[in-house]
Amino acid sequence: MTASIGRVVVLLGAPGAGKGTQAQILSERLGLAHVATGDLFRAAVRDETPLGVVAKGYMDRGELVPDAVTIEMLLERLGQPDAAAGILLDGFPRNTAQAEVLDKVLADKGGRVDVAPYIEVPEADLVARLGGRWICRAGGHPYHDQTKPPKTPGVCDIDGSELYQRTDDRPATVQARLRQQLGALDAVVNYYRSRGVLRTVDGRRSIEPVADDLLAAIAPATGRRN
Repeated sequence: MTASIGRVVVLLGAPGAGKGTQAQILSERLGLAHVATGDLFRAAVRDETPLGVVAKGYMDRGELVPDAVTIEMLLERLGQPDAAAGILLDGFPRNTAQAEVLDKVLADKGGRVDVAPYIEVPEADLVARLGGRWICRAGGHPYHDQTKPPKTPGVCDIDGSELYQRTDDRPATVQARLRQQLGALDAVVNYYRSRGVLRTVDGRRSIEPVADDLLAAIAPATGRRN
């Protein structure tokens, strides 16, 4: 098996599960390059790489960038020096079709997805996290029902103005958006479960306990391959 492909970790979790925060912690502690596909696209377009030019053409036309182009970007990223130990994927694959293409391309290069940790958070908790944001009308100061509540409900601590919720932050809107995304996520979770690489962690707790459990789940799978 060629050494050109390092370890590949696919971090799974719904919006609001804390995936971005955990990805940064895990990449630092495991020595893996954190690869968020959105950042990858922006960097490739900004630097006008050959694949970035191709991707920009699709985006300028309002079309989705084909999975093959995205995965070629990922493979290029794997070839960079800081990814010698491997990468932690954040935001890809988003559906089973992408997961299947990723597996095929990695296999062609002598690699594979080593482990797919899943930060599991119930839908009700996700709605509470994502739908609890409030903004003050005067200065735009942010608050959150759970993590940063105002001293007086509905009133900004700083300027005393009214707090309001943007349409996108209202629980009903958040729940509708989540349900569109959770179906595809469940399919990807089941895909990796069927391949024996899924590791589920309870994401309802604070950051450090979740990070510790993720590390415990990932570390054995990212050791030396047979």
